[in-house]
Amino acid sequence: MASYAILLAGGSGSRMRGAVSDKILAPLAGFPVLVHSLRAFLSAEVVHGFVIVCRDDAQQSAIQEAVQPWISPAFSLRWARGGKERRDSVLNGLLACPDDAELVFIHDSARPLLTTSALLELSVVALRDGAAVLAHRVKDTIKQAPPHPRPVSPAVLQDLDRSTLWAMETPQVFRHHLILDAYRQIISAGIPITDDVAAAIHAGHPVSLVENLSPNPKITEPHDLHWVEFLLQQNAAAESASPP
Repeated sequence: MASYAILLAGGSGSRMRGAVSDKILAPLAGFPVLVHSLRAFLSAEVVHGFVIVCRDDAQQSAIQEAVQPWISPAFSLRWARGGKERRDSVLNGLLACPDDAELVFIHDSARPLLTTSALLELSVVALRDGAAVLAHRVKDTIKQAPPHPRPVSPAVLQDLDRSTLWAMETPQVFRHHLILDAYRQIISAGIPITDDVAAAIHAGHPVSLVENLSPNPKITEPHDLHWVEFLLQQNAAAESASPP
């Protein structure tokens, strides 16, 4: 039984308002953004292959050139096409995995700060419980506003209990058959979702939280590249200062 990482390479938003041609391939601390995630999976040794979900042939060709030096013949490298919505892209990635795949790590490649320790813990928990998600506790006070509030207008804001709130990250990890069935259900029913946990929960599968104490931001705006590069440099400095 093999485990696979499904790396989502992004759709139309990958150009970040024209700031870069493709944020997944933008240079970041010496490597394209996506390569940082790939290297983390290889270092953790938790997967036997990758499925990279691409926008089109041109993006696939560029990504293949970027990742080829890192993929040994022992690893399976598969490709899938992105869909109209994220849920369609994930389903295409799941269908590209072999039928005997055990675990799938669904990861947004715009989060390049994965750690080996997080991947190892996710693997253990997902094998035990069937589903696990990397997440962090919400630290800010969160208010719930009425639907479609107008900016700078008075509104009755509802307090939410911060102690019960978690911000979802990726990877989100599942037994392959579990999440594949869940995605088929939500797509058949036309249910909009924004992450894989929502698909699993809708299908009646509980999900275990794996707390992440390390920064794992998603690159969405041009300034995020500078922030993430700074974090990578800080991590490298801390590792070099650690005793052998």
